[in-house]
Amino acid sequence: MSKKNKKPNPSAPNPIVDKTIKSSLSAQSASEKPTFWQNTRLQAVVIFALSFLLYANTLSHDFCQDDSIVITENMFTTEGVAGIKGILSYDTFYGFFKEAGKAQLVAGGRYRPFTLIMFAIEYQIFGKNPFIGHFINVVLFGLTCVLLYFLLLKLLTYRQNDETSDMFGVRPTLVAFMAAILFAAHPIHTEAVANIKGRDEIMTLLGSLAAVWFSLKAFENQGIKNAILAFIFFFVALLSKENAITFVVITPLIYWFFLKSDVSTAIKQTIPFAASAILFILLRGAVIGNQFGGEQMELMNNPFLKLVGNQYVPFSFAEKFATITYTLGKYIQLLIVPHPLTHDYYPRHIGIMSFGDWQVLLSIAVYIALFALILRGWQKRSLVSFGLAFFLITLSIVSNIVFPVGTNMAERFMFMPSIGFCLVLAILLAKLGLKRHTENGQQLAIMVSLVITALFGLKTIMRNPAWKDNYTIFTTDIEYSPNSAKLQTSVGGETIEHFKNSTNEAEKKAKITEAIGHLQKALEIHPPFKNPYLLMGNGYFYLQDFDKAIASYSKALELDPQFKDAQVNLSLVYREGGKIIGQEQKNLPKAIEYLSKAVELNPNDAAALSFLGTAYGMSNLPQKSVEVLTKALNIRFDKQDAINISVAYRQLGDVTKAMEYEKMVQGK
Repeated sequence: MSKKNKKPNPSAPNPIVDKTIKSSLSAQSASEKPTFWQNTRLQAVVIFALSFLLYANTLSHDFCQDDSIVITENMFTTEGVAGIKGILSYDTFYGFFKEAGKAQLVAGGRYRPFTLIMFAIEYQIFGKNPFIGHFINVVLFGLTCVLLYFLLLKLLTYRQNDETSDMFGVRPTLVAFMAAILFAAHPIHTEAVANIKGRDEIMTLLGSLAAVWFSLKAFENQGIKNAILAFIFFFVALLSKENAITFVVITPLIYWFFLKSDVSTAIKQTIPFAASAILFILLRGAVIGNQFGGEQMELMNNPFLKLVGNQYVPFSFAEKFATITYTLGKYIQLLIVPHPLTHDYYPRHIGIMSFGDWQVLLSIAVYIALFALILRGWQKRSLVSFGLAFFLITLSIVSNIVFPVGTNMAERFMFMPSIGFCLVLAILLAKLGLKRHTENGQQLAIMVSLVITALFGLKTIMRNPAWKDNYTIFTTDIEYSPNSAKLQTSVGGETIEHFKNSTNEAEKKAKITEAIGHLQKALEIHPPFKNPYLLMGNGYFYLQDFDKAIASYSKALELDPQFKDAQVNLSLVYREGGKIIGQEQKNLPKAIEYLSKAVELNPNDAAALSFLGTAYGMSNLPQKSVEVLTKALNIRFDKQDAINISVAYRQLGDVTKAMEYEKMVQGK
């Protein structure tokens, strides 16, 4: 419907009431100075400044955690603009794994091209620059908080003059501002904002909120332009992360609760969202197939497995849903008391739960109470009911109930649902002030919200440094997640990487030995886990304990004979170990044993052939030296190999051949 043929809409907000409301928010006499609560622009500036300052200490951070998957080690992102075609054509993780099928290690696959396109453009312009990524994250987070404020303000304003509303008499600016600053300061968001990869969470929420904003504008103006913008922004949200699809349900609820629309009107306003979702599902299906779940049988991709004998089997129904119920309760605990925080909730940070565990029973009781509160306020269209419904609906898609998400839980999954928590808290504080029937009552509500915001903000600022780099986040969070096989592996691997080139031999030995201890702990938790064996092999190699390195790589290959990294590293440890044993330890028989194995594993390894041929020569085996060094020379020319062949021929008494190779060296 175009603006030229505008028709009256009985469900649309009364323009006279709207005008009155707007004037009450912003109009003052010429001589009267506007108060803070009348100055929405000033409030928005405060919200943005708070959001930015809380994360300013992340701007100097490096790339961290999954940034390697989507940025630094993603072959499409690092191509810059040229990689956009590949980003759009494959699963999000394909550019990292670089192999077809490996992306499916994550249940259901991932198609989130929008933020990768952003990263590719940033890489094109600024190169490998973490400051830019962190800066953009913080700015986008600030804009999200501001948009949340204005959207809540708009929605609450619809209810301001409704005497039947549970919010009658409460300033919309008060609730919107308190909810926005609580959201901005909440420490559970550090994973989404302080980690550049968390951009997908930010863009999903920003796009979804923008879509609702333009949907409301389209509803007010009866114009097609804003409906199209709602469609576009929601499509951006979906292309950033799939959980935006919950707004297909959230949007009609917004019209039902805030505008008191009838069901048919509320559903009608959801058409742009539904159309965008259908287009996304079709596009996603065309690129990665129509799969949104699927049971993986590897513990790191399916936390609902247990070891029975020597084989993993799925949890029983009761075990699975008791464990899920526990995590749902844990989310609420972290929203109320966000401590301790960790980036890793992989097995077995959260153990196998049963319905006999008190934490599970408490979680059940809490969620029954939440559903009861929603039902109690549904007919009255209570805004507390809306906030709780928002929380539950946006939580559902990451709860492991709808489909598996590959991990027990994650703090970043609360980025969107926490809006419901912050809104409910702000409403309850505002109603607390309203019951006092005085200005002091509102001041009390404001003071309480500021105290909570300050506590949240302090925790956020203190948590941010943990996200400085991989070594810092892993070694910080292992204190809180010692039972995570994944984190024990990450700590071990990153510690080895961090200290492998240390010139302080004592420190190097101590730290790598410590790292191997973490890897052994990972194997105690998850025995058939190949990655710790690979990393242990690396650690033993840097300690020059070659026999243990070989044993570790061999164990990894027992678990997965096609494990390419273990195959390559096993060959390398035989080659480099043989070289060191021969040159430094002067143990030629063992050097020949190692180097022969290296050549067996990789017949085209010219360096291994060269070392082996030299070892044969030093062992007075000139014929074998000639045979092996000739193979090395056929792969690539090396003057020293040619000289050694010449020496070997002279030992064999073949002067003609010796001179032939001497001339070859001179000719080169």
